[in-house]
Amino acid sequence: MHKTLLDLSAQPPAARRRPVSDIRHGVERTDDYAWLRADNWQAVFRDPSVLDGDIRAHLESENAYQEQVLAGTGELRKALFAEMKGRIKEDDSSVPMQDGPFAYGMSYRTGGEQPRFFRTPREGGEETILIDGDKEAEGKSYFRIGDVDHSSDHRKLVWSYDDNGSEFYTLRVRDTDTGGELDDIVPGTGGSGSWDATNQGFFYTRLDDNHRPSRIFHHRLGQDATGDRLVYEEADPGFFVNVSGARTNDWIFISINDHETTEYRVLPADRPNGEPMLVAARETGIQYDLEEGGDVFFVLTNSGGAKDFRVMTAPVADPAPENWKELVPHEPGRLILSIIGYADFLVRLERKDGLPRIVIHERATGEEHAIDFDEEAYSLGLIGSSEYDSDVVRFSYASMTTPSEVFDYDMRTRQRTLLKVQEIPSGHEPSDYVTRRLMAKAADGEEVPVSILYRKDTPLDGTAPCLLYGYGSYGIAIPASFNTNCLSLVDRGFVYAIAHIRGGKDKGFAWYEEGKREKKTNTFTDFIAAADHLAAEGFTSHDRIVAQGGSAGGMLMGAIANMAPEKFGAIIAEVPFVDVLNTMLDDTLPLTPPEWPEWGNPIQSEADYRTIAAYSPYDNVAAKAYPPILAVAGLTDPRVTYWEPAKWVARLRETKSDDNPVLFKINMDAGHAGASGRFARLEEVALNYAFAIAVTAARVSP
Repeated sequence: MHKTLLDLSAQPPAARRRPVSDIRHGVERTDDYAWLRADNWQAVFRDPSVLDGDIRAHLESENAYQEQVLAGTGELRKALFAEMKGRIKEDDSSVPMQDGPFAYGMSYRTGGEQPRFFRTPREGGEETILIDGDKEAEGKSYFRIGDVDHSSDHRKLVWSYDDNGSEFYTLRVRDTDTGGELDDIVPGTGGSGSWDATNQGFFYTRLDDNHRPSRIFHHRLGQDATGDRLVYEEADPGFFVNVSGARTNDWIFISINDHETTEYRVLPADRPNGEPMLVAARETGIQYDLEEGGDVFFVLTNSGGAKDFRVMTAPVADPAPENWKELVPHEPGRLILSIIGYADFLVRLERKDGLPRIVIHERATGEEHAIDFDEEAYSLGLIGSSEYDSDVVRFSYASMTTPSEVFDYDMRTRQRTLLKVQEIPSGHEPSDYVTRRLMAKAADGEEVPVSILYRKDTPLDGTAPCLLYGYGSYGIAIPASFNTNCLSLVDRGFVYAIAHIRGGKDKGFAWYEEGKREKKTNTFTDFIAAADHLAAEGFTSHDRIVAQGGSAGGMLMGAIANMAPEKFGAIIAEVPFVDVLNTMLDDTLPLTPPEWPEWGNPIQSEADYRTIAAYSPYDNVAAKAYPPILAVAGLTDPRVTYWEPAKWVARLRETKSDDNPVLFKINMDAGHAGASGRFARLEEVALNYAFAIAVTAARVSP
């Protein structure tokens, strides 16, 4: 690797070993680094200053070590940051969304880190800044605005912020005429509020001490939050709750779900003191979503064996399942992702043959048509509309070479209007780049889609370095969208690739099922197959592939590091979920009970225990050579706790047989999403990319 960029003389910190043994299902395990998990982790999420001194000292020594190793990349990181910042329109603004007498949007000022939320009169007039994120963030090391929702009379906003990265959001209420805050303060929430029809109160989700959204409350303006009315409480710690409102402001939706089962309760928005009505009782494996439709609810569900989902209607007077009627039937291989109801139309976003499309269904006639696109690989975003009685749906389109475009589409005339093209101030010529969609043969014969981007002058002779990104969990599909940041790699000769592996829904719901629980290893072998295919086809070579993934994708990074370390030149693991077994065995952690349907419950099931133990990255570190690794985390992360990568890095250094560096950068002022400012986040990306460039700079294809 490039010795002028990496200081390999630096000595890594050695975490002290304090063995703790555990016996489950007759299997004894010893964890030498369990002490890195703070006993008061709940308190640390709320106040990082209470972290144990020994733990803090170790984490700070990790930061000092990675800073020393990467000190030589300083100028490169500055150049990368400048390039990425130069591709951002600093005074960018969203296309305002019309709602009644106003249009609402979000913008940034030149040099600003945080968004501003504004509105303009619908018929033209002066813009009013409703919330200035930069002003609100002054003096804070971390600040992130959660949700902003205006009341139907347009006189008030309920908005939220998180000021330490732990995702405990505080709700406030602002007067839109005066700009002043009301006295209402609601701490410890999930981050959003939904107005009732009176506009004198709102519904919200409160988090418990273990950071679980389990209770829905109604807050009346002017009253102390401690007296808010409890609307619904979920007793099962494996289910999370959320509350939202209809665009017509006539219904409040309470959704209760884990990763495979859903239950809804609804409440008329003009009766905030009423009791929610059950729609369909939870049934393991049955999922459904509700969407407003006037005298009916539209129901997107997998009931009745509809693995890739179908659309039903349910009368609002009695929406019980026995009254559901099929509107859009199930079609195997066509996964319906989401729906939006309008007075005269139903719009759905679906994926077929790995590509998304938008379909318009006319309610009166049942006639359908799709909006067509030409590129080989692309992404779509269904934005919708703030107004129910409208003929216009808004969507975004992008590909790996095409900057994002925002359109309004008239569903009646079938005319699309281009509203905005993502502006790249430093310039971008799509014809300089090539995007392709490859198919890699998996170990069991399945074909794994791989989206790639490279400059058309990049030699495809195996010498190009490659950043290969993967996720593969929770059914999340990674779109082949435009990414201004990765151009800094591609312009330096990299091939940028996304492996659409099992565990996502890229090829339908079955693609997800084939990458979870007892079939989880398909996710890992698919990613390795993608690397093999890229090398075999001359796009790169194994020792020049830098693998990258975050969160559950970070678990993927840990797994492939154990399974096939020789097939990767380096690994970047962001907020990596690498201590899977210990986390799934700890039912006090925020996400553990709701995660059991995804990974299995090793507390109750020996089979699940052994399945997870067989791939959990922390538990499978072995005495063999590993490529250079960079792990990144946040101290107040409630999703992937900081101690997971801290323990993993310590065990890697202790066990592996090579001299390659294992680096750990922990943001002591942030959580799962990293730095909160848009430019501060670019500095983190620049560090990752500088690491990728440094470790591949001196490697040559055999």
